[in-house]
Amino acid sequence: MILARVSQAACLAMTAVIARGDGLLDRVDEALTVSGYHDQVRARVSGLLDLEAYQFSGDAPGLLFTDDHYLWNPRLTMLLDAQLGSSCYVFAQARLDRGFDPSDAALEARLEEYAVRWTPWDDGRFNVQVGRFATIVGNYAGRHQSWENPFINAPVIYEHMTGIPDGEVTPYPPSHAPAYDPGGVDSKYEYIPVIWGPSYATGLAVSGRLGKFDYAVEIKNASLSSRPATWDATARGFADPTLSARLAYHPDMAWTLGVAASEGAYLTEQAESGLPSGAGLGDFKEYVLGQDLSFAWDHWQLWAEVYEARFEVPNVGNADTLGYYLEAKYKFTPSLCAALRWNQQFFVDLPNGNGGGQPWGNDLSRIDAAMTYRFTPNTQMKLQYSVQHEERVKGAVSHLIAAQYTLRF
Repeated sequence: MILARVSQAACLAMTAVIARGDGLLDRVDEALTVSGYHDQVRARVSGLLDLEAYQFSGDAPGLLFTDDHYLWNPRLTMLLDAQLGSSCYVFAQARLDRGFDPSDAALEARLEEYAVRWTPWDDGRFNVQVGRFATIVGNYAGRHQSWENPFINAPVIYEHMTGIPDGEVTPYPPSHAPAYDPGGVDSKYEYIPVIWGPSYATGLAVSGRLGKFDYAVEIKNASLSSRPATWDATARGFADPTLSARLAYHPDMAWTLGVAASEGAYLTEQAESGLPSGAGLGDFKEYVLGQDLSFAWDHWQLWAEVYEARFEVPNVGNADTLGYYLEAKYKFTPSLCAALRWNQQFFVDLPNGNGGGQPWGNDLSRIDAAMTYRFTPNTQMKLQYSVQHEERVKGAVSHLIAAQYTLRF
């Protein structure tokens, strides 16, 4: 029922846009673009209006937060891009939605991204960026917005809750290793994934291109797994910073091959009282090693990422996991494309204190299939179906159907 309502609303909006043509949006674009000082200062405001609906069996999957079996999620994203002279670039992102991740909470407004980038040379060999911005690790963060992402949700490694909570510590000796048991949306939010979406933490990044190589290094206030509430510098300082780096190689125009690594403290201040005597939050870290590739040729685009991650868990030991996805997109026409994504994540057993092993997460596999149709250069409709199998879970096979209508201006 909810999907039918959303589809009806989207079709009405689409019909109105087509009937009016793109002339109105062109005039809006002109009104939101300004320049001055002999074109040395240029600024443009743009945006995305997303109307999403989800229907699923079992508990809400991934980073969907609701106790129901369906979810309606509107989102307005406003983007600012400004060029100051030839070497200074400023960008910001503000959102009006029901939380950074889709939920049934009340609408709220937030400033999500804000950063300044300095590029002293025209060839892009060196850039310095300061502010709050998406991580440089991997290739998903650079295409996570609804217009670029061929799917409605993120790959498993970016949204599957592991068995690791970041706000509490298992007592010693542990009666059992951490094991994720959702038990409702409130309990689910206590846990963290390997990478939380695009990870808009605050910090500084240095990047550039040298020949066929791209490099990037960033230092931020929170780990890749950190929750959105900790991304701002006022919420979590730099006492235990996270260091990440990525190197990418472009053998030709079609291929990009990258490797990345990250190290940072993942526990929040709420866990500090439960740490072993003499230990601090910085003594327990998340380590991530990643490999990624992308390929584009004719009507095809391919992406893949593999991540090996380790959480140092107080009183327990090292919790290791490996996750990957393979993603393919094929464009049938300029307006119609389809995408298929295969995801898997595996968890190594932890010692349970009795000489045995205890799983700290549930191995899972998920396949996502999506189709996108662009009615105009500024409007599109996306439909997705996902099937997930999660071991050691009641109702191990779950299904998700999702629809998303996007208006870009």
